[in-house]
Amino acid sequence: MQTNTEMELNQTSDRANSLTPEQHKQKMQRRKEVQDQRIAEKSGEKGLIIVNTGNGKGKTTAALGMVLRSLGHGYRVAIVQFIKGAWEPAEKAVFEKWEDQLEFHAMGEGFTWETQDRDRDIEKAQQAWEKSLTFIRNSDFRLVLLDEINIALKLGYLQVEQVLAGLEEKPELSHIILTGRGAPAGLIERADLVTEMTLVKHPFKEQGVKAQPGIEY
Repeated sequence: MQTNTEMELNQTSDRANSLTPEQHKQKMQRRKEVQDQRIAEKSGEKGLIIVNTGNGKGKTTAALGMVLRSLGHGYRVAIVQFIKGAWEPAEKAVFEKWEDQLEFHAMGEGFTWETQDRDRDIEKAQQAWEKSLTFIRNSDFRLVLLDEINIALKLGYLQVEQVLAGLEEKPELSHIILTGRGAPAGLIERADLVTEMTLVKHPFKEQGVKAQPGIEY
């Protein structure tokens, strides 16, 4: 049995399919006028605090897409990885081609079940945060990616107040991206753009497929 939402979507689709080419053209022209007006009304520009969180895949991948865009515009970019570091991520090798524009620091030593040393994990996270601050405060860097910092926050290696205070030091037009599952409420409230990746299916859990090059690393 169809839900009300499904019925509405089907009715909308049926109406769209019943339009003549001329009616469709007129409808799209009206939609374009509305969209153009909305865009014209938005003239502000500011540096954004962006959070990619959730249990689904793609948080770092989406952030790296923004990194590529920034590099393509000729901006300077910094990446600090809070968990990865004991192994060499493939993206680090690729980004070496932009060594004049990009600072890349993988400062973790792996996931906590691999390191098994909480005190050292905290020490490494604090070192990564201090390194991050040098980029956050520097207006030469248009984009700073703090990869997996949300996990460090979730595990208590960093304090939310500590990170929020540091974010307030960023220059007006600098963008900061913070990735990782379990982003704390205080960070989400402060952010300008928040995306939650939702897990629907995963081959590791459902099919026993291990992490693969080009997909996970």
